[in-house]
Amino acid sequence: MNLMQRTIKKSASLSGIGLHTGNQCTVTFKPAPINHGIIFVREDLENRPEIPANIDYVVDITRGTTLAINGVKVHTVEHVLAALAGLQIDNAIVALNSSEPPVIDGSSKPFVDVLLDAGITEQDYPKNYLIIEKPISYSEKDRGVDLVVVPSDEFRITFLVDYRSRVLGTQYTSLVDLDKEFIDEFAPARTFCFLHEVEELREHGIIKGGSLGNAIIVCDDPATTDLTRLKHLFDIKEDVFIGKNGIINDIKLRFPNEHVRHKVVDLIGDLALLGAPLKAHVLAARSGHAANVALAKILKKEYDKKRITARYQQTPVRGKYLLDIEAILKFLPHRFPFLLVDRVLDMVAGERIITLKNVTINEQFFQGHFPARPVMPGVLIIEAMGQAGALLLLNMYENPDTKLAYFTTLEKVKFRRAVVPGDTLICDLQMTAFRHSTCQFIGKAFVDGELAAEAILKAVIVDR
Repeated sequence: MNLMQRTIKKSASLSGIGLHTGNQCTVTFKPAPINHGIIFVREDLENRPEIPANIDYVVDITRGTTLAINGVKVHTVEHVLAALAGLQIDNAIVALNSSEPPVIDGSSKPFVDVLLDAGITEQDYPKNYLIIEKPISYSEKDRGVDLVVVPSDEFRITFLVDYRSRVLGTQYTSLVDLDKEFIDEFAPARTFCFLHEVEELREHGIIKGGSLGNAIIVCDDPATTDLTRLKHLFDIKEDVFIGKNGIINDIKLRFPNEHVRHKVVDLIGDLALLGAPLKAHVLAARSGHAANVALAKILKKEYDKKRITARYQQTPVRGKYLLDIEAILKFLPHRFPFLLVDRVLDMVAGERIITLKNVTINEQFFQGHFPARPVMPGVLIIEAMGQAGALLLLNMYENPDTKLAYFTTLEKVKFRRAVVPGDTLICDLQMTAFRHSTCQFIGKAFVDGELAAEAILKAVIVDR
């Protein structure tokens, strides 16, 4: 696996029709600097709006993956992204003069060929890998979909599909070496669908650019198939027939298991939306774009945690926590005797934070609250929650040391048990709203798993 970031040497273009929109489009790949990532640019629109290839911008997963920012969309990005990820290209500009890259033959290979033609060059900066250290899974039991990601020194995929189809049956494949296998063994695998799906999609105006030349169409029930209707839907002039292999017009497969290989291509393209190459083994059963994107969102949270740790944590983490006190001091302006967070145990950017405060008899407030029976003041328990919320909120800004979080409102405050010396106070804050630098949290504080206090907190971010 390549260790340094990569881009292309020169610009290269490819033209054709979009699968779902039916729009003519030219896609042009351009070199990009280190840490740029993959960014789509709509050159046909005013101000050339940019859309990063990032899981946060996925807005639709109907028969493909669509990205959007401020209403500007790019449809069906997975084959382009699979080509870039399969060639381990980290930085590139993907310029479009329409809303959907061309489908060409329904595979990722045409994009691979264009990128190879442009040439690939290493950049003087290491890749930012997402290294999986513990199993992560996603399942949809009702649909029989399972995805499991396990630790591995290299990126690997094992994929199983079972459509209960007499034509496709059960298919299995495994990609173990991206360098040696992707270009010839996976990139040429074409997209496919069942005939009944094609008819439904066409009637709903989704596959306006679809044809017998850019997809493998599978027919499971020849006896009830109306090919005249199919010809009418697609305005086909030539003869259409069902081949012995159950595929319309007996199109020759490039691989005996081409269908599952294309599923691997789709998965590679969807996982490229992480913005970082994986070091992991992905095991997939019956997965499609919806499940791929759901898994990518889970993995993105892990990647965000690692980026936070790498940015603020100077010493190696020794135990089950995310940030130590030295890293916390880079976020929070609070200092002795008013800093009430010792560690960040976990954080999901923009969603949730869990912090730890060791409550000792040495706390200054115990001298007067109360000398005979020391109890942590309730207002300081709420303050500990507030500081945890501030950590989560400030992490959403590029330069947190230039910002302050002011809490503006407390609601539904309740104290459930006393917090005393020797206790470990765990604060769990969930962000429920964020808009225009204001936010709302639901906060809970626990001791030994028992609820000690809870509140709804509202805050605003201001410049220091």
